Amino acid sequence: METAYYYLALSGLLTVLLWTPYITARMFIWGIPSFLHNYPEGFPAREPETPLWVERSKRAHLNMIETMPAFIAVVVAAGLLGDGANAQTVGTWAQVFFFARVLHAIVYTLGIPGLRTPVYLVSWASILVIGAQVVL
Repeated sequence: METAYYYLALSGLLTVLLWTPYITARMFIWGIPSFLHNYPEGFPAREPETPLWVERSKRAHLNMIETMPAFIAVVVAAGLLGDGANAQTVGTWAQVFFFARVLHAIVYTLGIPGLRTPVYLVSWASILVIGAQVVL
């Protein structure tokens, strides 16, 4: 289970770090004084326009936040309820989840057509496979 917990921790770090691109872009677009004072004048009615990649980056981060509870639940359950025989399978699929989410963030932010959903589905399938190790 060490591998699974390692990739669980990396996924948590990834979740925390995924806000960096859009927050940094917002700081430069709004200007540091407006950024430090929470919002620019007239926000949200007159929000400074942000590039599309910034909005996609934000949505990739939010998508990761929405996915993490399920991933955390199945990995922790596998560790607590598993008999140890499936530890390698759980670790492998936790690794697949992590790398799929890294790729998902890149694909989503760059707006590469046709890849976002398949990459997301790989991470989703990883959660299902880990969960199956617990209940089957």
